[in-house]
Amino acid sequence: MNKTKTVDIYEITPIIKELIDEGRDVRLTVVGWSMFPMLHSGRDSVVLTKPTEPLKKYDLPLYRRKTGEYVMHRIVKVNDGFFTMNGDNQLFLEEPIYPDMIIGIVKEFYRNGKKISCSGKLYKLYCVFWVKIRPLRGTAVKIYKHTIGKIRGYLVRK
Repeated sequence: MNKTKTVDIYEITPIIKELIDEGRDVRLTVVGWSMFPMLHSGRDSVVLTKPTEPLKKYDLPLYRRKTGEYVMHRIVKVNDGFFTMNGDNQLFLEEPIYPDMIIGIVKEFYRNGKKISCSGKLYKLYCVFWVKIRPLRGTAVKIYKHTIGKIRGYLVRK
């Protein structure tokens, strides 16, 4: 019997905020493709926690836009009083995101069931690389998808 229940984030946000404010971690399944290729919608999950220090470049917070949407994007610049954000699968920058819009930050995530810490060296290297190639990201994603697609197609035929 499956004990998992799917609920809309808008229904459970007050509970998530309360748990994070109490110092507890919350694990959520990712929905949406804005953080691809790092996170895959419906498959991967993130563990949110309360920040213990000021947020910095490359942190990955969950925040609520002024429009009411919940979004998880990477901090690409810390400004005076606000942040500039960008999803790994997006070209545009989003600002201003103010500290009071932040619900929690990702401390680790599960990709294909494998736990990956946001404090690990390989993860940090990925963040630096992916932020630096933002101007070329559209081309990089197309190459990635094309290459992986060809490799998968080749392996399936074998």
